[in-house]
Amino acid sequence: MSDKIEKSDAEWREHLTPEQHRVMRRHGTEPAFSGALHDHKAPGRYLCAGCGHELFGSGEKFDSGSGWPSFWQPAAPDRVGHLEDRSHGMVRTEVHCSRCGSHLGHVFPDGPRPTGLRYCINSVSLAFEPEEDRG
Repeated sequence: MSDKIEKSDAEWREHLTPEQHRVMRRHGTEPAFSGALHDHKAPGRYLCAGCGHELFGSGEKFDSGSGWPSFWQPAAPDRVGHLEDRSHGMVRTEVHCSRCGSHLGHVFPDGPRPTGLRYCINSVSLAFEPEEDRG
């Protein structure tokens, strides 16, 4: 991807809130059911809070009962990157923004059809753009 964004940790700290920095740059997570976008249902698109890259559409969002915003696929296959995560004594697949590398959450193979995937994403990693604001 030619429009990759790279910043120093100091630059990220200036751009992100402390909670966003902890989650997006230090691979943290927000508590379940605490995120502003967990129960969000408006039409629009979900962007990376770090760089504005479109990640998910509202049409792919579903209520997984997990406590985090969940999507069954990204806006396009190249929007998120995948890495093996062996932290906390488990093996999971971490997802990150393909443009700026910010940690978003994890993807699990227990989602709905047609993909069977559940992208479990931290609200603080996302910005929402309502459909009516798109032009």
